[in-house]
Amino acid sequence: MPGEVGAPIPEDTQHAVSVSLPTWKANVGYEEGEEWVVSKMQTGYPRFFIHKSVRKLVSTMLQQYGRPGEDCMLFPSPSIASRCRQFVKQHSPTSPPPSVRVIDLSPRGGQDTCISSGLSAVFFPIDEFKVAKQFWQHSGDGVSSRRAEFCQRELEEGYLVEKGNDLSNRPAKGPKRYSRGCIDKEYFKLSPLVPDGPDTSRFVEERFGRNLDVEFVSNAKLAIRRRIAGTLRSNVGLDDAIALSREGGRDVDGFTEDDVYLFPSGMSAIFNSHRLLLEARGPERSICYGFPYVDTLKILQKFGPGCLFYGHGSQDDLNDLEEKLESGERFLALFCEFPGNPLLISPDLCRIRELADKYHFAVVVDETVGSFLNVHVLPYADIVVSSLTKVFSGDSNVMGGSLVLNPKGSYYPLLKEKLKVTYEDNFWGEDALFLERNSRDFLSRVERINVNAEAVCELLLKHPKIKQVYYPKCSPTKVFYDKCRCPDGGYGGLLSITFYTTEDAVLFFDEIKTAKGPSLGTNFTLSSPYTLLAHYGELEWAAQFGVELSLVRVSIGLEDTAALIATFDKALQALELRSE
Repeated sequence: MPGEVGAPIPEDTQHAVSVSLPTWKANVGYEEGEEWVVSKMQTGYPRFFIHKSVRKLVSTMLQQYGRPGEDCMLFPSPSIASRCRQFVKQHSPTSPPPSVRVIDLSPRGGQDTCISSGLSAVFFPIDEFKVAKQFWQHSGDGVSSRRAEFCQRELEEGYLVEKGNDLSNRPAKGPKRYSRGCIDKEYFKLSPLVPDGPDTSRFVEERFGRNLDVEFVSNAKLAIRRRIAGTLRSNVGLDDAIALSREGGRDVDGFTEDDVYLFPSGMSAIFNSHRLLLEARGPERSICYGFPYVDTLKILQKFGPGCLFYGHGSQDDLNDLEEKLESGERFLALFCEFPGNPLLISPDLCRIRELADKYHFAVVVDETVGSFLNVHVLPYADIVVSSLTKVFSGDSNVMGGSLVLNPKGSYYPLLKEKLKVTYEDNFWGEDALFLERNSRDFLSRVERINVNAEAVCELLLKHPKIKQVYYPKCSPTKVFYDKCRCPDGGYGGLLSITFYTTEDAVLFFDEIKTAKGPSLGTNFTLSSPYTLLAHYGELEWAAQFGVELSLVRVSIGLEDTAALIATFDKALQALELRSE
């Protein structure tokens, strides 16, 4: 059911990654910055809305290290902070470029068996906030809200200090709950790890706090990587995930979880894939094929030599690309989604792979919407990326991303060697615990969502008020999807709907009794006026690629199928009543 404007989705969830915008008017108000919406925003999608815990830490850093007229952004490592500094100076409208400085903090000496975190702050003039926010949004590399809360405590209690100022190997004396040693890892073998519900974050903080064993976090990350690798083919807990074989993932010879790399968000995985290729292969333009999620295109345009954009993702586009390649143009990589968001168009990966092999460019496929349980795209890609925030987690309370290398890819040796030098594991340990727990029933959830989505799609296709339903099963590009579909795979849980009039779209969205907010892949059905939220400042541009203002995107959840059908049917009835 829809929540109040600005409330977290799910309700009472401290680290929720969606926010309730329950009416069309509320979404417009959010985009316009209207006070009646903005003042009620308790949270938001973390790359767009800076979480209150992060803002609190920013305030503390400004108090301790800031100068008059400065603001700051927070990152988990000096290298990311350095990239942010460079981006602000390069993209600032100010001439000469503004003064931007970085302060790095590190934990004071103590037990190295417990989790700890450094912190890097980028300080810049307040007027440059919008530029710095672009880096935060596009890179997906900012500190997570859980990491921010941890660093807040560390900073307040004297455990986190500016580099070079650690005068003692002895930790400062903290609260009593932190004075003991690390919690024995045997303590964590309960399944589920912690109780579900709004008190989960508090449970972890109060019971474990700084005393979270590094080995346990490592095991949680290993279990996640094995699930992504496909070596875990049933719902299993942490102990079983660690005990099972590491071989046999994704049906690619030589592939193991060692070819899976974790990142703090899906966009971070995309951003760092592009950065990896630039560093490994040199500065060449990329290709963005198909209409992508907004930040993928922005990354390719703003970081590096730019990109060639094929927004329709059609065969004509591939023909044009082939002509350019034949004439001698060369590219770094082709980026695409399988299927695309929000139009659910599936690219012809077979032909793309042939072109890539012939003309020597890499292929990066974002499988977030399809999910690796439904589609097997690795044989056609050099790199596969995914947002683990979505259906892999399902609970909408943690961010995460993955980058997967194809060991059979021609660039594999080059990329593997480069990652040995450049890869930073910035996926925060507490976030890993939640993601591991959430993903234990990933397989059964995807199966259920597939069934529900097909049922809703069939209902919508029959209704005269619906202009078009975008779903891989009924798409003109179904043949390309089916070539990559797993033997037991379905068509995923995301679909989009367009209407003949904007008025019908508004009425349907306002009437549909689902959660309403950004994100997708949630365990509950989540609706959003996608074009309005993602492209409010460029509606005409989006429309030329078929992304209409009237488009409503729906991420189907785990609800009872009959009840879900009844929910959509009732919203459709509202359209019929108005036309009578």
